Amino acid sequence: MFDILVYLFENYFDAEDFHYPDQEGLALKLSAAGFDKSEIHQALDWLNGLEDLSEGSYPDHLAESTSHRIYAPQELRKMDDECRGFLSFLESSGILNPLQREWVIDRAFALSDDEVTLEKLKWTVLIVLWSQDQAQDYMFLEELLFGDIPYQMH
Repeated sequence: MFDILVYLFENYFDAEDFHYPDQEGLALKLSAAGFDKSEIHQALDWLNGLEDLSEGSYPDHLAESTSHRIYAPQELRKMDDECRGFLSFLESSGILNPLQREWVIDRAFALSDDEVTLEKLKWTVLIVLWSQDQAQDYMFLEELLFGDIPYQMH
């Protein structure tokens, strides 16, 4: 499923407009590209979950929160120290606000894996930000997330 999300990001999310074909048409295109039908269904459900988040799953005022995030035991098991440190770095750098962080955590938990790798978390961050029209910093984000720029907490 994750490969499909990356494929969709690389082929359908452009800097000016976050959209993709209707789900039926998209499923056909993904099937023609060689993806498994069950994984296509999972990826489309994942994207639907992202759209559901934008309809108010979390209160808007969370974006302005200054509180510290405490992770639940199941979150600690699914996201290791490196993943949680990376989220903290992005939040302290102003790249993510607390609401966006929660969206990233939600979508990371929606991945079918028992454990979220740092690479998958980075892709999740990029897709979440893209879905919120946060593309203006795309080059910086892409380099930060996948390039040689080290992230450090200060």
